[in-house]
Amino acid sequence: MNRRLMTILLCAFFVAAGASYIVYRLVGKEVKSRRRTAKVVLAASNLQIGTLIKATDLKMGEVVGEAPPGVVLKIETAVGRGVVSDLYAGEPVVEKRLAPAGSGGGLAATIPAGMRACAVKVNEVVGVAGFVLPGMSVDVIISGNNTPGQVGTEGMKVKTLLQNIEVLSAGTNFQKDNEGKPVQVPVVNLLVTPEQAELLSLASNETKIQLVLRNPLDREFTKTPGTEIAGLFGGHPSKRVIARPISNIVSKPVPPPPVLYTVQVINGGKSSVQTFSEPGVRQ
Repeated sequence: MNRRLMTILLCAFFVAAGASYIVYRLVGKEVKSRRRTAKVVLAASNLQIGTLIKATDLKMGEVVGEAPPGVVLKIETAVGRGVVSDLYAGEPVVEKRLAPAGSGGGLAATIPAGMRACAVKVNEVVGVAGFVLPGMSVDVIISGNNTPGQVGTEGMKVKTLLQNIEVLSAGTNFQKDNEGKPVQVPVVNLLVTPEQAELLSLASNETKIQLVLRNPLDREFTKTPGTEIAGLFGGHPSKRVIARPISNIVSKPVPPPPVLYTVQVINGGKSSVQTFSEPGVRQ
C-alpha cells in the first residue's frame, strides 16, 4: 500500500478519536450538571402495618430528580409514628403511609378519621371457614325472629344488614395475607361508620350474624327484601291471629214477635181496620 495513503489514514483516525473524546467529555459534564438528586428518608427494612417506627428502621438516601410529594425529609419526623401501609426496604417514606404523630402504632393507628372498628365474634361458619382476612370485603347477614326476643308465628327471617364492609383485622392479625390461607380466629374487626357500628352492635345482641365474602372489585349495593322461612317451602308468611276474650255475661233470649190479627169493620158507608193480638200478649 502506498506509504503516503497510510499516513493520511492514521492521521484521520487520530483526529476522529480526539474529536470523539472531546465531545464525550463535554456531553458528560452537561448531563452531570443537569442531573439533580434529593436527600430523603428511606425504609432500612420491610415495615409492616401497625409497626411503631424506630430510628434504626430508617436511613437517609438520595433519589434522582425532585423529591416525591409528601416525602419525609428528616428521620426524627417519622420516629414514633405507626405504619398504616406496608413499607419496603429502600422505599421513600411518605406522610400518607404513616399514622399522625402521637397516635401510636397498632390497630388503632390504621383506622381512618371518622370511621370505627367494630368487633364481631365469629366461628368457622360465621367467618367463612377462616377465609375472612384483613383487607377483604364482606357483607353482614342477620337472622332471627321478626320480633326479637319473642317466638312469633311469622318464623325466622334472614336479611342483609350491611354491604361492602372492609375487614380491618382478623383476631390479633391486622396484616394482609397475600397467599389467602384460611386462618381460624375468634373475633373479626370490621371498618364501619358510627351509624353502622350501632346497627352491628344491636344485631350482634339480638340476632345471629354471618359474614359473606365478596369480590374486592365488586362495589355495587344490592337491595334485598329478606327471606322468611315460609318462603323456603313456596308458601306465604302466616298472618298473626289476635285472640279476643269471650264475655262471661250471658244475654237473655229475645222473645219472638207477637202474632197480630187484622179485622176490617164496615159500618154503613164507613170502613175501619182493627188489629188484635193473641190473648195475654201485650202490643
